[in-house]
Amino acid sequence: MKKKMRLLAPILAITLALSACGGGGDGKDAQGSGTTGEGAEAKDTITALLPPVSPNFQDSFAQLEKDFNALYPNLTLKIEPASWEDMTQKLDTQVNAGSPPDIAFIGSGGLSKYAEQGMLMDITDVATTEMVEDFDEAPLEYMKLDDKLYGFPGYMEVHAIGGNKEFLEEAGIDYKKVQKEGWTYEEFREQIKKGVVKEGDETSRYGFVFATAGVASKDYLNILIKNAGMPHAFDENMKYAYTHKNFLEVLKAIREMIDDGSMPKELSSIDAGKRWNMFLTGQTMITGKGLATFENSAKLNNEKIKANDGSAVQGSIPVEYIVLPVPTFLGEKQQASVAVDGYVAFRGKKEPTPEHKENVVKAAYFLASGKVAATTNNDLFAAHITESGREAAKDMPIDRNPDNVAAVETLLSQATPARPDIPTDLAAKAIKLEDEVIIPKLQALLAGETTPEEMYEAVKSAAVQAFGEDGIVK
Repeated sequence: MKKKMRLLAPILAITLALSACGGGGDGKDAQGSGTTGEGAEAKDTITALLPPVSPNFQDSFAQLEKDFNALYPNLTLKIEPASWEDMTQKLDTQVNAGSPPDIAFIGSGGLSKYAEQGMLMDITDVATTEMVEDFDEAPLEYMKLDDKLYGFPGYMEVHAIGGNKEFLEEAGIDYKKVQKEGWTYEEFREQIKKGVVKEGDETSRYGFVFATAGVASKDYLNILIKNAGMPHAFDENMKYAYTHKNFLEVLKAIREMIDDGSMPKELSSIDAGKRWNMFLTGQTMITGKGLATFENSAKLNNEKIKANDGSAVQGSIPVEYIVLPVPTFLGEKQQASVAVDGYVAFRGKKEPTPEHKENVVKAAYFLASGKVAATTNNDLFAAHITESGREAAKDMPIDRNPDNVAAVETLLSQATPARPDIPTDLAAKAIKLEDEVIIPKLQALLAGETTPEEMYEAVKSAAVQAFGEDGIVK
């Protein structure tokens, strides 16, 4: 069901306002001469900082700029590429300088951080009803804080885990049943033990490997705790949730899987690239974080192996990727972790002109809908979240395992709902606590340098300091 929204700002205000340039971009045209003429038809440049949203996304930047200009001859879309690794640093540098891009592709979890700095642009009044109603309601809610809309979602991607079909079958795991019904942590732990292959004291294959270093440092814990009854950092009473006793139990589970040999002892040093290489080379039965696009990545590597042209991952084997749910803890229900990332509108220190604001929204919608969204999401094997994207995708063939399609749909139906009601100041404090306490302590826990109990007490102490004795779950 689409959520109806009306334009809140009268059109008269947009057409009459001719104040100085603002926004993340400066309202200048391609020659840097500044906005010319009046209204939204004046020449204008919209800047965008974009990572490799899908494997082929950045290769299309020149064409995207050309297509946008063909759609809006008076507008120029100027895209700056960034890697996932340096995306946050680049954006933060520009934000701190007071001159962010007009649009940046970021995770919805980062909205509160930039809203607290006053650098997000509320587009509620200029996003047309037609634009808004094109999006599925659930992912669009992730782009809001306090009912203010700050951008358009690019995808709603399930964070699952993924298995090697051959190894799962060798271990006697009924993966089709697991896809439909899920599994508890106790069941999961016993199953991943079956995937371990040892040669003497050396382990040649682990049951489970998860990327926990670099940009993936926070993923592992965040995925697990959602399935332990803590879908968000705050409960419905706005109490900080990660002081709940279940948080400690998840920390114990993290150590258990390393200590019993199901996961590598050097887990804290495994980044996303190494994790995927270990999966493709047969060094693990199950990998995480698993995304739908991994099925496509595995298929492409299989084709390279078959071609024997040396372009496949060194030492890799043919792999059929199977989507699996994250296990649940302590009798809690499945609450699938989802990544809702999107094209978020930023503003500079100056108030953006109504014309520039309108143009930024046009560019964000162009990137998040229709053919652009259909191409990107098909490349990712992600579900389409706009009507225009679904329509455009009808003529784009895609080869997917039907069991994986069904598994992703099941997980999307169990997705953690958005919480736009969490105040930005609380959310910003939670992010700070995560960055300064939880992630460093988690790395120490993975490395065996601290215990689950010590980490739990450190998080609890920091939470009391940040939110007060009455601001935490007890």
